[in-house]
Amino acid sequence: MRRYRFGTIATLIALGYLVAVAALGAFALATAQGDLLWTIVTRDYGSNWFFEPGEYTRTVSRGLMVVLILIGALQAWALWQVLRGRARGELTPRGRTVGLLRLALYFGVGYGLVSIAAAPLIYAWEIYWFWSVTGIASGCVQVAVVWLFFLVLRDSVSRGLRLFSLGVGTVAAVSSLGGELTDLLDLHFAEDIFTLAGGYGHLWMVWVVSILIAQAKDPRWSAATVWTGVIAQAVMLLQPSGMVSFSGNGYSDVFTLLGAASVFGLVWDARTANDLANPLPEPGARQAPVRAAARWWPLAATAVALPLVPAAVNLADGRYYWIGPRGVIEHYVRVDWGSGNALTWLAMDVFVGVGGPALLILAAVLRRTRRTLWFTTLTLVIAAALGFVSALTSVSQEFDGFYEGSQIYPESLFAENGDSEIFLGISPAWYSAALLAAALLLWFLYPTPLARRERRRMLLVTQVATLVALAFVPAADLARGLVTPARDCTPREEWEEEGPELTPDQRLVCSLRQSGVIGLPATTPDAMILTHARWLCGVYTRNDPQEVAAHGLTRGALTYPLAEVCPSAGAVATAAAAEEDQEMEEWEASAQRMCDSRPRHRPLIKAAKAVRMKEPQWTDYGVLEAFEPTDDGDPYEDGLLDKAQKDGLVAAIPGHLMVLTHSDYDICVTLETYARRPPVETKGWDHVVEVGYESPAGEIELMDGLSGTALPDLSLGGRAGHYRIRVHYDWFTWKGPQEAGQRLLIMAFPGKGDKPVTYRKPPQR
Repeated sequence: MRRYRFGTIATLIALGYLVAVAALGAFALATAQGDLLWTIVTRDYGSNWFFEPGEYTRTVSRGLMVVLILIGALQAWALWQVLRGRARGELTPRGRTVGLLRLALYFGVGYGLVSIAAAPLIYAWEIYWFWSVTGIASGCVQVAVVWLFFLVLRDSVSRGLRLFSLGVGTVAAVSSLGGELTDLLDLHFAEDIFTLAGGYGHLWMVWVVSILIAQAKDPRWSAATVWTGVIAQAVMLLQPSGMVSFSGNGYSDVFTLLGAASVFGLVWDARTANDLANPLPEPGARQAPVRAAARWWPLAATAVALPLVPAAVNLADGRYYWIGPRGVIEHYVRVDWGSGNALTWLAMDVFVGVGGPALLILAAVLRRTRRTLWFTTLTLVIAAALGFVSALTSVSQEFDGFYEGSQIYPESLFAENGDSEIFLGISPAWYSAALLAAALLLWFLYPTPLARRERRRMLLVTQVATLVALAFVPAADLARGLVTPARDCTPREEWEEEGPELTPDQRLVCSLRQSGVIGLPATTPDAMILTHARWLCGVYTRNDPQEVAAHGLTRGALTYPLAEVCPSAGAVATAAAAEEDQEMEEWEASAQRMCDSRPRHRPLIKAAKAVRMKEPQWTDYGVLEAFEPTDDGDPYEDGLLDKAQKDGLVAAIPGHLMVLTHSDYDICVTLETYARRPPVETKGWDHVVEVGYESPAGEIELMDGLSGTALPDLSLGGRAGHYRIRVHYDWFTWKGPQEAGQRLLIMAFPGKGDKPVTYRKPPQR
């Protein structure tokens, strides 16, 4: 067994972390409170600012607890790999360049560890500039690493691969460094240019792939190091471009768990630096790759031609995509992966759609090396799996002008057929069948038996996979029960004829899910939520502040979600509702007394129609307006609101009349319609304005659609034509809950002229 310079210290730290994760898992299972376990394993410190202390708690289910413990074990392994150092023994002389590369790689590893350890303090102290400073330092190290790799690989890798790696890596590292600097200086336009130059991070991934290819050729690096780098890139590729989560449900948990499992990049950096200290093997130790014997050429040609068959059929229908906008995988890529990664998916989609895998198969048939055959077969099997999943999760689509996510497909792809459905080409399952058949044919033509050591590894991987699968199999007494989906919790609208009728238990489950009091996943059975709710009822009834605080809860947050199942919570909720009703009744009575106390308006001439609203009126956003149909376009975009705000009280254009009030206070309204112009009255009013209004239909009904306020018709017996609208406004104080009120007198009478006239300007307040 190999020994390492810091192996003992690394083992103690890794075991200590693993024991801590296991203890937190047991605590979470016993108390159903998994906040600390989730935070420690996922390092999800940033979302806690959204909630007040004790307002939100996460309950970890059995399956999620197993996942977190497994990820914690993976993180413990990564700690050991990173902290153990190089193998013990005398350091083999490698020269100054190798030493500088090892130092730069160790600096990157240290930066990663410091960032993880310092994250809680950064969020707690809000010193977010730390990320910018360390990001700039990391960018400088990246530039150095790119050039040092170019020099170190001089004797083991071809000049072409080294130059390609140097060019791509330099552009990627400089783009990352420039992006950090411009972000720190708030130069957003320049930041976008650097981001675009770096291909949204794809160029750096290309550089890493080129280094992995070089490591596979260089005898200093072990196969384990190379495969660790491959896994790191695969996990990074699965990560979405950006996702902010304030609650524990849905895809956001999956993304967070993927981020917690992304430890392989750090391990690859450490192993790469450690392996540079290994001695070079003796010359001639590496053997040339063995090529498999050639087989009967018609079978090999069949393997090459298989991916071309569905591609030809699809191209004949004018479709050059493999999957297109269908299936859960494409939806995840398009909506959550970001535009840069979505373009990568588009390139792969087109490559497979036009029969590109035939080129891979042709290269494997011509080279026939074990590595080439293995890579091609594995790629074909993975692509076939993606196609089958997409085909099974695809549904017929109707394009309604809205396409969610990155706009990566042309609109011509959404042409409808005779059944008003979108024809996206043949099913991806046909491609998958062809790819899988080609993979099996390659395996049959060029079998590559595994060595004994590889068979042992495969057996170990199979055993681990079996144990992981068994960990997720529920026992008989924990079988899944009824799960009320979130869509059924949404109240049925009045116009919907049919909808789910929820039982009292389901209403309680919906209340607990929507309040966020119980942080269980959306797939948690209703029975488990009800059991937890009854336990919470006991906590609520005992009303022990220490017990409530110990579980990260607040009694107020539990009252309404538990009202239906917990008598003590129901009593508190009923009393609070009665108090609110009493306050509302007192408010309405006070508002009514306020309007009743205002003096009635006595017209100076006889009005054709006069209405004093019996009840106080109110508006949602301080606007009363009348709409009548015209041919002048959308009334909401005619600019009348700006015109009314400039006047401060009233404005009008043909078919649209608007009166402004204060949105926070009740209004006492009087409406009067005259057959001829009434005398002007300004005494007792703060603001009096008259405007011209053309009524196309003779229906001048002021209203506020959001509050439901609707005033009687101001027109003269339904007469259409030109009117003058005179608005009187008065603001007054009131000794009641409202503290103040408003009074409106609106007069309408026939009259020509559109010029507004202000008879009294509002006083300066």
